[in-house]
Amino acid sequence: MGCGGYPTGIDSRTRKRDAAGGPGSDWQAGDVRTVADLAGLLRELRRRHARRHGGAELTYRELAAATGWSHGIIGEYLAGRVLPPTDRFDALVRLFGASPAEQGALATARDRVEEARRGPLPAGGVAEAPVPRQLPVDVFGFTGRARQLAELDGLLEGDGPGPAAGGPGPAAVISAVAGTAGVGKTALAVRWAHQVADRFPDGQLYVDLRGYGPEPPVPPADALAGFLRGLGVDAAGIPGELADRAAHYRTMLASRRVLVVLDNASGVDQVRPLLPGTPACFVVVTSRDDLAGLVARDGARRIDLDILPAEEALDLLRTLVGPRVAADPTAAAALADGCARLPLALRIAAEFATANPAMDLSELVADLRDEARRLDLLDTSGDPRTAVRSVFSWSYQHLSAPAAHAFGLLGLHPGHDLDAYAVAALAGTGLSQARAMIEELARAHLVEPAGAGRHSMHDLLRAYAVERVNATVDPVQRRAALTRLFDYVLGTAALAMDTLYPHERASRPDVPPPASPVPPVAGPQSATLWLDRQRPNLVAVAAYAAAHGWPRHSADLSRVLWRYLEVGGHYQEALAVHTSAAAAAARDGYGRASVLANLGSIHMWLGGHEEARRYFELSLAGHREQDDPAGEARALARLGVLHERLGGYREALAKMRQALAIYRRIGNRHGEAAQLVNLGLLHRRLGRYTAAADHQQQAAALFAEIGDRRLEGYALGNLGAVESLLGRHAEGLAHLETALAHCRESGDRGGEGAALGTIGAVYQRLAQFPEALDHLHQALAISRETGDRGVEMETLNTLGETLDAMGEPASALIRHRAALALSEQTGDEYERARALDGTAQALDSMGDPDEARGQWRQALEIYAKLGVPEARRVRRRLSRAPR
Repeated sequence: MGCGGYPTGIDSRTRKRDAAGGPGSDWQAGDVRTVADLAGLLRELRRRHARRHGGAELTYRELAAATGWSHGIIGEYLAGRVLPPTDRFDALVRLFGASPAEQGALATARDRVEEARRGPLPAGGVAEAPVPRQLPVDVFGFTGRARQLAELDGLLEGDGPGPAAGGPGPAAVISAVAGTAGVGKTALAVRWAHQVADRFPDGQLYVDLRGYGPEPPVPPADALAGFLRGLGVDAAGIPGELADRAAHYRTMLASRRVLVVLDNASGVDQVRPLLPGTPACFVVVTSRDDLAGLVARDGARRIDLDILPAEEALDLLRTLVGPRVAADPTAAAALADGCARLPLALRIAAEFATANPAMDLSELVADLRDEARRLDLLDTSGDPRTAVRSVFSWSYQHLSAPAAHAFGLLGLHPGHDLDAYAVAALAGTGLSQARAMIEELARAHLVEPAGAGRHSMHDLLRAYAVERVNATVDPVQRRAALTRLFDYVLGTAALAMDTLYPHERASRPDVPPPASPVPPVAGPQSATLWLDRQRPNLVAVAAYAAAHGWPRHSADLSRVLWRYLEVGGHYQEALAVHTSAAAAAARDGYGRASVLANLGSIHMWLGGHEEARRYFELSLAGHREQDDPAGEARALARLGVLHERLGGYREALAKMRQALAIYRRIGNRHGEAAQLVNLGLLHRRLGRYTAAADHQQQAAALFAEIGDRRLEGYALGNLGAVESLLGRHAEGLAHLETALAHCRESGDRGGEGAALGTIGAVYQRLAQFPEALDHLHQALAISRETGDRGVEMETLNTLGETLDAMGEPASALIRHRAALALSEQTGDEYERARALDGTAQALDSMGDPDEARGQWRQALEIYAKLGVPEARRVRRRLSRAPR
């Protein structure tokens, strides 16, 4: 529908002082909270140094020559992506000509930033990044491996070749834990990681790279995206290319002490992009490969992991089986040997022994030997993996027929975990039977708990399950099982969306209810919970369906889920779902126009306006070709919002009016109300406040009549913003608080952030600065969490205007220049002009009127081209003599 947010442009400002003093005092009192703030001060020092010496700014080459540092790290310091160490920060400020007093103030500011990264923030502050705690649960009954644990301890302390984790050295210390399948590499890495977690105060990152499962290994780019999200990078801040993601990842870790566990790697090429570039981090890699290249080129220490020694294998059986091991040590030793003393096989065998307490261990050993002989797996090669397969087969043969059938089908699931409902869909059974089957598989340790009623499989077991299903189920039945699964996923998603967004039901495809059992999604909380928990699987199913012959399921997942993914700020997942669907639709043609509109919308939210324009125009042409007026109106509405963001107000107005006319013609009142919101926003931007208020009032009344409280909140929030601009601040705040409540009630994070930002702007006009800062910091945090570049720019500019009104122009300058950088990336002309306007005001307050006038002239040129009322104010400003 293209409903917009709440632009926070301010048409009048409170100016408190004409400070002409040096920047040192301003900086010392400035609102410096983050590395980006600090970098802004460094850049301002660099510019001032150039002005004082009548030349250009010191180049990266000149700075590198003066310091001996690389161009790249200097760029990261000045861009605010890396906090410089104390000695380097001091060197930079001296090079930029800071006075002794300024050096002291800046050093204090740097210390505050570092403290904020590691501990509680001041009241009203916003955490710069979370501390990731991604380690899996420690393995129950972990036994032995004392030598390997000690070797890992030694590497952390710096014993042996290679740099110490915290000492000097060109590369991180990497411990490559190699070994055959099922030997306990993951268990060792996770146990040790938990033991030393407190040595890494900046967090622990973990990823299962799935290097040897039947599903494709995790691409390094995807692993990096997950790590960057864990480190607090917002959706829009994750670069698209592998090299850029790897560079950003290394940057994020450059001033942190983080433990990184890369589990189940297929080889060096999968690992190398995931290595930090600092010796303060420690990496543990597990792999069946010996990772010789990592050892030779990257200085890794390989820890080879063999089968358990006989006594440690017996210790594990004692822990898991109990007194029966002591009662028959000969049979226990034989059982351990029959499992090749591999922990994975021992755990499965121990569970079988526990489940059959009446059987002697000797009977179990004989049973296992018979199975091994029958399969002819214990050959003379001595490969311990043959024993693992023997144990799998032995355990599989003892399953009930339904559980054995289900086990094979589980290998088909493209996601990483599943629940009883997915099992019921795959197996074509009722829910109680599915639960019984998965409980039987869990008791046999053929699946493992993954939290909240979900289960996952070891990659060896997954491979064995695929082998079993291929051997026992014909291709037609396998396809039917996957079709039932995809029907269940798509159907449940559609039911959940009908619960959360019933008023948009007509815009989604007709999806029949699934034939298999459906989880409870009839209430908003349960619907949201299901979507949130299943989100990784939804992405996996969309990609698999697109690539393996279910194009309509992939396209319909895009068409069903777009609003959930957009409202929740799940932009990377949305990009994956819509990209997969677009690829499928390009081959099949089904749903292509709608999918392209979804793909364009995500690019627009992420600031990729040219890609968005292309997809919207293709969508519009497709809907017109299909004679689909509702789709045509939606594409026109999105194009209108895009033109508005890019400053093409005439084109925006035309597209929005066309969309409104179509919605009215076909009787789509929800679409009509949405376009009234968008038109009201555009009238407000152009200074037509009466028309803006009228459009928002009409929209709010329509949404209230329809019963869409979320979008009623949008209309009321935009109405409140107009009322504030007209001086009716109390009425405006009342409407905005209602809007905020509606957005929170519906889980609309983007709308919540926009409402908070607008409330902050109102408090700024009222000179209630603590309340303004509180709301604006919350809005900024949400915009960065969701990746909404529009709200982030608006909020940064409002923060700058607020700080300048408080008499802190240096801090204001940081915010406006950050907004300016974003606007240059996204092409948002209005926010660009607003950032230039705010920059000029801050520079003028800091005693630099000549540079301020230059910035105002640039702002005026854009404001005049847009035809907005701010142009008159800037003209008056420039007509006055400089201070």
